[in-house]
Amino acid sequence: MKRKLSFLIKTPVMLGMLLMLGGCAMPFTGKNVDQVVLTTGFSADEVFRIGTAVCSEDEYMLYLTNMQNQYEQVYGSEIWNVASENTTLEDKIKNMVGAQLAQIKTMNLLAKENHVTVTDEENRLIDTAAGEYYDSLSEHEIEALHLTKEAVAGYYSEYLIAHKVYTDIIRDINPEISDDEARTVTVDWIYIKSSSDDEQARQSAYGILARVRGGEDFETVAIECSDDAIITHSFCKGAEPAEIEKVAFDLAEGEISDVIYSEDGYYILKCVSMLNREETDSNKIKMIEQRKNETFHEVYGSFAIAQVKQLNEKKWDEITLIKDDQIQTSDFFDIYEKYLGESADQS
Repeated sequence: MKRKLSFLIKTPVMLGMLLMLGGCAMPFTGKNVDQVVLTTGFSADEVFRIGTAVCSEDEYMLYLTNMQNQYEQVYGSEIWNVASENTTLEDKIKNMVGAQLAQIKTMNLLAKENHVTVTDEENRLIDTAAGEYYDSLSEHEIEALHLTKEAVAGYYSEYLIAHKVYTDIIRDINPEISDDEARTVTVDWIYIKSSSDDEQARQSAYGILARVRGGEDFETVAIECSDDAIITHSFCKGAEPAEIEKVAFDLAEGEISDVIYSEDGYYILKCVSMLNREETDSNKIKMIEQRKNETFHEVYGSFAIAQVKQLNEKKWDEITLIKDDQIQTSDFFDIYEKYLGESADQS
């Protein structure tokens, strides 16, 4: 079954935003620690505070354990032994969960300012979802994770409110993007590597142009002469240097360009497709997501950066993944999606 961890991690861009707090880097990695106030005045079960919001150890471990088990179901428990970039995957997922919960807490604070609440029908769905998740747990899991049905309902409620805040922020974004804005063209090109004063390369480029305009097969000449092993290139606006882009987007299908000089050498283009429909449609989706995330970050970021962040450093250092084969719970997020995933989008 394909898993979907709700609105917070549907896209790479949103995943990147989870690793930020108020426009800064992850709050729990030691980076940008000037944004986090370390204190000792925490109760025993508090992991961090943001403004007036508190994340408890029980809530954090529920998220962490569900995500841990999802990873293990796909990759096996040995995955936690893999290290990269001087850190472990365990540390990375620990930071990701902390950042996710930090965002949820911050968005719930923003919800209070904007009077975003759950409806009676949403409360009914929350209770149903919490009941299903709680009933899926063994007695051992309930005891180990210190869970009650009421606590689970509270976590789902905060998750839903955060989802609704996100939806409200992006609601008025225009989803219409024209073919011209998102257009992806496909060209074959011949590239001759050159410095600015390489007359031999320039003469070579013009000699090649004469050959392909004289009727020789473009691809065959490219294989013989190009300094780029890749002949066919598809790209949208902004992806290539301006001098190449301007020519590429003006070519008719089958048309061969003049010699184009760019800072790294000479190019000759042949238009394969003026509009790559599949990639253009894919680019539209990416552009819409980018607009949503830029709009969200503008509103959320300015609010989040103003909040006081307090990390219980001692508690944070004590937290580890659970090593207990009897704790297999992994469907906290799936059950949220089942009952509540579309609710916020429609409100």
